[in-house]
Amino acid sequence: MNLPKVVTSLVEAQNSHDSQAYVACFSESAIVHDEGKTHKGKAEIQKWIERSDSEYHTELKPLNYKETETENIMAAEVSGEFPGSPAILQFHFGLANGLISSLRITG
Repeated sequence: MNLPKVVTSLVEAQNSHDSQAYVACFSESAIVHDEGKTHKGKAEIQKWIERSDSEYHTELKPLNYKETETENIMAAEVSGEFPGSPAILQFHFGLANGLISSLRITG
């Protein structure tokens, strides 16, 4: 599967639970939507991923990736310490200048 470099970096950071490397994949003004909440900017994204990592210990296994005119979507098997693990989730990326400008995670 041919993932953009920044998406590959995000998956690697998630699987090694490296919140600093994870946040480095995002632009300064990036927005993340997950579990009904919105996280704006690197500081909020870092708090969100650190809380998520400590609570769920998730790992990502990309299954497929497609690009459309408006977004890039990665389907991934997400496993960790949460009910229903593993689950297949969709990661909807907005990419700009080699960084993630937006991420929306859906079931």
